[in-house]
Amino acid sequence: MKRAQTLPLHALARKVAAPKIIQPRIFLRGIADKPCTTYLKPRDTKSVGAQAQQTGERFKSHMLPVYDRPEFVLHHGKGSHVWDTDGNMYLDFSAGIAVNALGHADEGLLKVLNEQAGKLIHTSNVYHNEWAPLLAEQLVNLTEQQGGCGFTAGSGKKEENKLKVFFANSGTEANEGALKIARMAGKLRWEKEVAGRDWQDGTCTKTRIVCFEGSFHGRTMGALSVTTNPKYQLPFQPLIPGIDVGKADDIPGLERLVTKDTCGVIIEPIQGEGGVNEMSEAFLRALRKRCDEVGAILIFDEIQCGLYRTGSLWAHSKLPADCQPDMVTMAKPLANGFPIGAIMLRESVASGMTAGTHGTTFGGSPLACAIGHHVVGRLSAPEFVARLAETSKYLEERLSLLPKWYPGLLQEKIRGRGLIRGIGFKDEGMAGKIVGLARERGVLLLTAGKDAVRLVPSLNVEKSEVDVAIDVLEGCLGVSNP
Repeated sequence: MKRAQTLPLHALARKVAAPKIIQPRIFLRGIADKPCTTYLKPRDTKSVGAQAQQTGERFKSHMLPVYDRPEFVLHHGKGSHVWDTDGNMYLDFSAGIAVNALGHADEGLLKVLNEQAGKLIHTSNVYHNEWAPLLAEQLVNLTEQQGGCGFTAGSGKKEENKLKVFFANSGTEANEGALKIARMAGKLRWEKEVAGRDWQDGTCTKTRIVCFEGSFHGRTMGALSVTTNPKYQLPFQPLIPGIDVGKADDIPGLERLVTKDTCGVIIEPIQGEGGVNEMSEAFLRALRKRCDEVGAILIFDEIQCGLYRTGSLWAHSKLPADCQPDMVTMAKPLANGFPIGAIMLRESVASGMTAGTHGTTFGGSPLACAIGHHVVGRLSAPEFVARLAETSKYLEERLSLLPKWYPGLLQEKIRGRGLIRGIGFKDEGMAGKIVGLARERGVLLLTAGKDAVRLVPSLNVEKSEVDVAIDVLEGCLGVSNP
């Protein structure tokens, strides 16, 4: 297929020859009766060349050393594959940490990017642009049709102006905005409880925010305050006050945790960074009920698990309305790697947010929203969703065999849904080792939490590419099996 000629990067990328290593298979391996042994040994790769070495030196000299990266330098990609500057190819089952829903160098996306960049990139929120309300309308309509934020999937119920959208630059910023909105809503609800109260006099007590162990909501001070990993929090304490931490799926503990002073509760329906841990329907229902009892705002962080990664629009889309949130935050796949985040919330919660109460310089730009509109349109197409479901089922079938073949290494249950999957290890030190072994064999995976390997490929990944990834994973497990 002909590449777009408007981006010089791709012309440059073609000069890097892809070596003959792990190629997508034409025929599926299928569900086998024993593990694949093709990838027990690492592949032969070119050593790190001069260009990669120079990049590494520049990184050490000029950049804040907050990332621990392997030595190779990624140069270009296509679909589910990326190449480094030395011509080594990798099958990307990390997808930019669940970002590249349509893979790398998607031609439809490139067309939209170039056309819109030639018109308007940025205008600021001082003025209207045509794409922000179009993307907001698209997200609201899909949620009303497919379920979420109080709408039941397939009910056919149409309520005008019941959901609102705010665009930000990232998932962290979306969560920051959601916490601010919850604080405002809490103050207004507190004020209404007793006549004569004024939240502006500093006496309001409905300001506390609840989060849960294993969560990851971002690294800015507010989002970090509800990200309960000591590794992330300790260097930056004291964080914002008024945070209460609960244990996920602990229904009896909710009464003590969520009180009349709670203004907001934030939770991931499926924890990503924390280990691909899925919340039970019973717990989400109890959490929704408790929030209603005390007048707290329920926020679902679907930055990693939302936008069709589980096979439905939201991870909570197919749950009954009594399990659903007041707000949902999103980001990662929304523009396939172009920075954007968003909050979608019920109008009853949004009513307190008036002109000047929140804002952003770059959020909702015409370029980001034009790309987002294209991406969401592609992801929500019925044929795309059907194909995603088929691939997800195949991935699940192959993954389900691993705990049976490697009971000494793996926990019994494969975590997650759709194309967000976690493989739990009995030895916490093994997850990082397996990610390293897979990389040596040409597949990029991620860790999750202390004990899991995470698979979050592009949502248009091929079954043949699933075969390669799991074959490599079986090889890594084979050489690590006690």
